[in-house]
Amino acid sequence: MHNLKTIFSFRRILLAAIAVAISLRLILIGSREFWYDEVLSLLLSNGQKVNYFHPGTTPINLERYTEILQLPIELNGSDFFQTLEQLLKGLVVEPHPPLFFLLQHFWLRLFGSSEIAMRSLPCLISIGAIGCAYGLGRKLLGNQGGLLFAALLGLNPYFFFHSLNVRMYCLLVFWVTLSAWSLLELIENRLEVREEADFQQKNDSVLSSHRRKWLIIFTISIVGGMMTFYYFAVWLLMLGLIILCWDRRYWWQYGICYAIAIVLISPWVWWGTRQQLRNADLGRFTTSGNWLETATRHIQDAIQVLGIHLFIGDWTTILSPIVTLLFGTVAVILLIAAIKILWGHQKYQLLGIISFLSWLPFFLMILIDAVSGKFTVGFGWGRSVIFILPGCLLLITAGFIHTGKVWRQSLSLTLLTVYLLINLSDYSLRPRWMFHEIADMITNNSQSPTLIVINSKAWGHLLRLAYYHPNHSSVDLLAINSKRLIPQVDKLLSSSPQYEQIIWLDSEKPVWGKPSSNSELSQLNAIFDKTYKRFQTKHLKGTWMLDNFQLNLYQKS
Repeated sequence: MHNLKTIFSFRRILLAAIAVAISLRLILIGSREFWYDEVLSLLLSNGQKVNYFHPGTTPINLERYTEILQLPIELNGSDFFQTLEQLLKGLVVEPHPPLFFLLQHFWLRLFGSSEIAMRSLPCLISIGAIGCAYGLGRKLLGNQGGLLFAALLGLNPYFFFHSLNVRMYCLLVFWVTLSAWSLLELIENRLEVREEADFQQKNDSVLSSHRRKWLIIFTISIVGGMMTFYYFAVWLLMLGLIILCWDRRYWWQYGICYAIAIVLISPWVWWGTRQQLRNADLGRFTTSGNWLETATRHIQDAIQVLGIHLFIGDWTTILSPIVTLLFGTVAVILLIAAIKILWGHQKYQLLGIISFLSWLPFFLMILIDAVSGKFTVGFGWGRSVIFILPGCLLLITAGFIHTGKVWRQSLSLTLLTVYLLINLSDYSLRPRWMFHEIADMITNNSQSPTLIVINSKAWGHLLRLAYYHPNHSSVDLLAINSKRLIPQVDKLLSSSPQYEQIIWLDSEKPVWGKPSSNSELSQLNAIFDKTYKRFQTKHLKGTWMLDNFQLNLYQKS
């Protein structure tokens, strides 16, 4: 019995959970197609964004889009620097700082632009974030707390999704955990929060070396965070408040770190951020309504975001808002319970620090939204405030650690099991191969000239068609919004049809236009039926509306 307890000790279970979290990332890294935003990241990272063009009213060869998804041809050093210049010019039209795309640019130069190659960088960064979570948790809660925090972050469905996503949010979580960890390392000899009995005070020379090292790391994390996501500034404010509360004696050292960071990021702020502000579409975050509707929307967004962050992850794309709200309510109860536990155990200092890392920045973001009349908190299923995720998980970890041993293990294992099941179901039950199915249809008749007709001009749709376009296939693309599609198709097919087959893709959400009406669909089908015979009809379904299409394959009569 003793040996059995040793084998299944809580520490070993937590280590196994961390190992599972890392293994799942490596196993599932190539298990799905690029989704909408990922292919945009590829375009931004390879320096070809400036060469993107919107489709016109006549068919174009799909190869023209395939070409701009590859690195430009470079024959010498001058071409290399020209690519970097184009890369930066393409990034100033994006609402995000450039660090992630710069890192991804050099990564794809080394490893290519396949799904596995592109996602391997965020995957490795996420593993680094798990390591930082252990360091942060251990600093505040001891070794067991560090392992539990790392396991919860590693298996958290929301972070897991972003770990295998070619976007900057995983890198942001890394900077958040690293900056918090480095700050706590800097103030450790002034904090009475460690619970390890073997903690000993270091001598002055070791402390001096220790402090210099972590000041450098702290500065790097500030620069990295600000060059990854602009809302990282809210996180820096919270770290500044921690400094004022617990280490203001050395405020000037932290001030130097902040000043160095400002100097290092100022070239981009001066050149890039100013252009981004001119190009920004801030109106999309504004919604009109009376004060009651506005307040209700802010509260609803906040609760739903917590449910998405702490439980359902990417499943939110197909779940009803009511279900998300229910999970959010459970998340709120869990966080309040953790606060109550820490308060009941008189862990006021610990609760204060974790509050600055969790619910306080979230509350500040909600307050900023309320004052500015915007709704950024709920945008993109909460990804704009993903920097609160580590702090919220740390608060839950602290609550679990300060319950009784039985409750600690039971609650921890239950939440870890729920996270694991959500991740496994997400990646096994949901379809993610829509554009492969289109490519297979083309490949089956690769010698036949093919026309793809789509009622969307969204670049996430067009670029994925191009990315999965089969080699050595003659494919043209006609991409027009539904309202103008009928006359153009009629005009094109009234002349001598040059295509042996037509793939008609009716997008459920064209992004920049309205979905096709029943009347428009009837007219289009009538036009196709004049010359072609409908050979196959299929509903392509993905993980959200942008991936849903009604596909009709027509072949010459």
